[in-house]
Amino acid sequence: MTAPDLTVKIGSLTLKNPVMPASGTFGFGEEYARYFDLSCLGAVVVKSVTLEPTLGNAPPRVCETPCGMLNSIGWQNPGLEVFLREKLPFLRRFDVPVIVNVAGKTVEEYAEVARRLDGVPGVAALEANISCPNVREGGMAFGTSPAAAARVTAAMRRATSLPLIVKLSPNVTDIVEVARSVVDAGADALSLINALTGMAVDLETRRPVLGNVLGGLSGPAIKPVALYMVWRVAQAVSVPVIGMGGITTARDAVEFLLAGASAVAVGTASFRDPYALPRIIQGLREYLVEHNISSVRELIGALRVDAGE
Repeated sequence: MTAPDLTVKIGSLTLKNPVMPASGTFGFGEEYARYFDLSCLGAVVVKSVTLEPTLGNAPPRVCETPCGMLNSIGWQNPGLEVFLREKLPFLRRFDVPVIVNVAGKTVEEYAEVARRLDGVPGVAALEANISCPNVREGGMAFGTSPAAAARVTAAMRRATSLPLIVKLSPNVTDIVEVARSVVDAGADALSLINALTGMAVDLETRRPVLGNVLGGLSGPAIKPVALYMVWRVAQAVSVPVIGMGGITTARDAVEFLLAGASAVAVGTASFRDPYALPRIIQGLREYLVEHNISSVRELIGALRVDAGE
């Protein structure tokens, strides 16, 4: 058969393949460009950008766990102006859509960042981070309330004409309720899940390992939770879903596509293997050839579930 078609659509964006890095695990791209050509990716999702520079949380900020890791980075970034002046020009060198993850302490901050990114050359879409579990203001404080999540989404929607993706938190009673609220408020797509809230304890000091006490749990340990939530949300909304949470192989990615995701994001796996993203893209291509599937889009939502399950 001819080479399979890997292209997918996320709102008005057409991606050459459905694989991208998860925000917060890829920096601003420079760290991984030394290993592979970023143009091979479906998109680049940069780490969170806030209106003003943000120092992040006190160290220690990373802790390894069984089948995963905890992090409490806390949105450390140089701020919007430095991103536009120093980081974005580097990413413009590559033939790849750039999705900017937007964070803030207030609704107004989210909207202002969206407004100032609107129409900027090289910015293809925005991702509203309303789900970070390791900041005390903003983030998950908005993402765990359907009404608050909708307010942030609506404010950003008014501020920009760019495709708007909203990143959802798993730390809620009903993720479908939040998903519907942000879609009704103007989201063009959803990404899920962000990290689960967790902590670790040092038995010698009897203190939390992380300086922030709590952090976000990511990695293979959360994959079953992520897969279930993607499946539920994909059935409940009419916009594309970007699935993430513990993806380390192409077969993991296929599971998320079958569950209803139109694309996938890879995070923690890139810390262990900087070639994880291109390896997953190649593995996805090989899976399609092996199963005589002409287009990756045939997999999206193709999960077979018997009645009553």
